[in-house]
Amino acid sequence: MSSKQQKKSARQAAAAPAAPERPGPRPARLSAAAVLTAVEGVALAALGISLLIEGLTGSPDSPQQAVTGAVTVLALAALPLAAARGLWLLRRWSRGPSMITQIVALPVAWTLISSGGALIAAGVALAVAAFAVLALLVNPTATVALGIGPRE
Repeated sequence: MSSKQQKKSARQAAAAPAAPERPGPRPARLSAAAVLTAVEGVALAALGISLLIEGLTGSPDSPQQAVTGAVTVLALAALPLAAARGLWLLRRWSRGPSMITQIVALPVAWTLISSGGALIAAGVALAVAAFAVLALLVNPTATVALGIGPRE
């Protein structure tokens, strides 16, 4: 390689952006938060699919309203699923959507518990999952892994 080519290669290497710093290992707490958030997203997606099938094949009062509700639930399922993937991949942005999902889940859990019957168990499970994910996401181990908290 000529000295001219070596100089050009050195200039290109200096001008190239440095490789992004590889995040460290994912803490178990963050993995648990990602899994619980994903389970919530899958449950919402399953509910949306169920509502869509019922709206299309059943005899609702308003088929258009049933399908619109189902599509809305399916769209809402995208938020926790995206957040769970981001948490799993240690993406900084994912903490906010996951926390919002948990905060929104708490009134839903209360409504389920207040409804009585078999829905009490679902409401308790949802509340426990929401509080667990919130606790896991505010933990300093998780915030540091996501690049949010102070570095050690």
